[in-house]
Amino acid sequence: MQIGLKIDVDTWRGTRLGVPRLVDLLRRHDAGASFLFSLGPDHTGRAIRRALRPGFMQKVQRTSVFAHYGLTTLLYGTLLPGPDIGRRGADILRAVREAGFETAIHCWDHVRWQDGVTQAGAPWVEREMQRAHQRYVDIFGAEPPGHGAAGWQMNAHALRLTQRLGYRWASDCRGTHPFIPVWNAEIVLCPQLPTTLPTLDELIGIDQITADNVHHHLLDLTANPRQNHVFTLHAELEGLKFGDTLERLLTGWREQGYQLVSLGQLRDGLDLTQLPRHEMIRGELPGRSGTLMLQGEEFLSTWKEAA
Repeated sequence: MQIGLKIDVDTWRGTRLGVPRLVDLLRRHDAGASFLFSLGPDHTGRAIRRALRPGFMQKVQRTSVFAHYGLTTLLYGTLLPGPDIGRRGADILRAVREAGFETAIHCWDHVRWQDGVTQAGAPWVEREMQRAHQRYVDIFGAEPPGHGAAGWQMNAHALRLTQRLGYRWASDCRGTHPFIPVWNAEIVLCPQLPTTLPTLDELIGIDQITADNVHHHLLDLTANPRQNHVFTLHAELEGLKFGDTLERLLTGWREQGYQLVSLGQLRDGLDLTQLPRHEMIRGELPGRSGTLMLQGEEFLSTWKEAA
């Protein structure tokens, strides 16, 4: 069985400091992974607008946001101009691919996408996705293989573009297994590889889970290797202060018999003609504020029952 490692790179700090450390750590463990990059401006400071959302401030307190992101990052886009990640960090991004890891798209502007896409129309979505797509091509000289939405936030226009832009895979939601997405009975022919395991920031600080023992909880969830998984980690967390936690997880998953692979490798093992079709829905998850995209009911079985 396999665990696909999906690394979200949200900020300039994560790109500059966290990404090189993760490359070294993963190579020591002979682990594959997919690095998903934010390719435009870092406007992390504008996330303060989420402060009124239910549960947001509790999460900030639980996960020590200030310690992980640093004061400078938390001022980008407000009191400080946001650095252009793709322009300033192009050499870092190319070094990831040269080290043998898969690279893909996270977004153009992380905060703008996460806070704006839910209600956005087609022109806004196409502009944001095309910007990220073109920047990726400019940096790597090749088409991006996949897309993983910031904050697992999507809408119908964005889903359609994963097909139109020719992505081999997308990882835009939370769920249990790979599927072909359906939106209000519209089939989108880009397979979704959903994140199947909770993230560290969703677990730490709840039910006496700490950075020192959180790996036990995750290893319990994968103790019986009967299915593949996708685990999302962050350059700003596991790439910095939670590096020891990631080391323990990688060692534990190896001992459980898993291969640690990229999302592209997971996709290569799929028979797309046999993938079930599932609705994409919005919902909540424990440990995360607000709503996000989830894998819903299987479309064909629902249709058959209704018929």
